[in-house]
Amino acid sequence: MKLHLLLKVLFGPVPVYFSALAILILLTNAQYFGLGGVGVPRATKLASSTPVVSVMKYCDIFRGEWVPDAEAPYYNHKTCGMIQEHQNCLKYGRPDLGFLKWRWRPSGCELPRFDPVQFLQFVRHKSLAFVGDSLARNHMQSLLCLLSQVAYPKDISANPTDQNKVYYYRAYNFTINMFWSPFLVRAREPDHDDPAHTGHYSLYLDEPDDKWVSQVPRFDYVLVSAANWFSRPSLFYEKRRLIGCSFCSRQYGVPDLTLYYSQRKAWRVALRAINALDGVKGRVIVRMLSPMSHFENGTWDQGGNCKRTEPIRSNQTVMEGRDLQFYTAQMEEYRAAEKAARPKGLRLMLMDATAAMLMRPDGHPSRYGHWPNEKVQLYNDCIHWCLPGPIDIWNDLLFQMMLV
Repeated sequence: MKLHLLLKVLFGPVPVYFSALAILILLTNAQYFGLGGVGVPRATKLASSTPVVSVMKYCDIFRGEWVPDAEAPYYNHKTCGMIQEHQNCLKYGRPDLGFLKWRWRPSGCELPRFDPVQFLQFVRHKSLAFVGDSLARNHMQSLLCLLSQVAYPKDISANPTDQNKVYYYRAYNFTINMFWSPFLVRAREPDHDDPAHTGHYSLYLDEPDDKWVSQVPRFDYVLVSAANWFSRPSLFYEKRRLIGCSFCSRQYGVPDLTLYYSQRKAWRVALRAINALDGVKGRVIVRMLSPMSHFENGTWDQGGNCKRTEPIRSNQTVMEGRDLQFYTAQMEEYRAAEKAARPKGLRLMLMDATAAMLMRPDGHPSRYGHWPNEKVQLYNDCIHWCLPGPIDIWNDLLFQMMLV
């Protein structure tokens, strides 16, 4: 319905000079007039005078429960055009919307809702980099969508089709970069692969991926994450010599050291490389893994799916298997690196969102990341997160960490 007709329906004939007032009333009372709905952006102040203080000073924001929430999400697939197709659950017809009606409540405090105005004011003249795989991109796109009700960035990427991205908010002189580095170390794709990705990646486990490591000193904040790609068949090289592999046969003449060897070694090498840099003035935030264990009744390639429609409680979650091994190794490598960084004055921080996300088996695209008849590799996606969805909490946590 066009705006002038909507005004007439709601208010009756009004003088022209009242139109601005009527529009203001509409915008600030959208929910009252039935204009809210799922994903309609909340009215946002153009300036914020509220002091911004991190609640991390008062409680552990990473431990808590998901509680019911009546607020609509900030955005949806129609109000934000920067959602990756495979995570665009509303566009592809996900029928249950209950997964959008929960918010994260830490034990001992209330987590402030993400305020895009405050965020953009805080990051004025700053820069933020995401490093990792498609879940790092998932996280970045959540942030772009949360900010979209205030400002849209310009894509100034060197190659628009490349996995590496650069977005610039001119009004705030704020830059967001995405560095595609799913293994964190130097890696080479298989010479010959197939749709099931059974070809072996070559991982040079003692060589950090210089494409992103060398750029760390340029940024005020660098958020590093990686996990899922270590589950792919890989060959392990050290000192340019093949020393082992994962998911391999005897054809290579080296032992199967398993994916756990490469995941731990890659994190160790990447974090040590950061600590060895000179001129790092910003903060490096390590995000712990996003659960890979939400497939039920089979694995990703054997018909497994994630059909739940509500969160589960913390006392119902169990971390085991691959998730537990990856989490433990990543935590141990982070702690060692953080201890080594302290004497240098380098700030490493931990975003331990794993426990919160373990409780959200309802937040994945499942089969709603594509059209029903479309042929895709990950038909039931229980790895990535719907946008909007539970992953938006990562940016609530991120802002709190930036404020400390």
